[in-house]
Amino acid sequence: GIASEDIGKCALGIFKAKNEFIRKSIGIAGEHLTGAQLAEKMSRALGREVRYNDVPPDVYRGFGFPGADEMGNMFQFKRDFEKDYVGARSLELARRLNPELRTFDQWLAANAAKIPIETA
Repeated sequence: GIASEDIGKCALGIFKAKNEFIRKSIGIAGEHLTGAQLAEKMSRALGREVRYNDVPPDVYRGFGFPGADEMGNMFQFKRDFEKDYVGARSLELARRLNPELRTFDQWLAANAAKIPIETA
């Protein structure tokens, strides 16, 4: 994952690099975390349990909302080709383009209070 602000700063880094990235596709990420790792970090930051619920792609496709099939396909690709998916998103390149690139923990520290929490 990567914060939208960090995507913008990486884009600025691309423009500053002038010709280096012309006609090139690049992938960036802030960190490569699993759903369980994201939930654990959110639990710590929010002070309450956050659970990751893995929904299989076939189940996701069956939800019936517009785009459910495409999202199920995306999740299946990410699951079945994780090395390719993650490998196409370079942490090193993102950090070179944006030396201020934040980790998920850093993003949570700045934004946890903005996350709405429902109480039952």
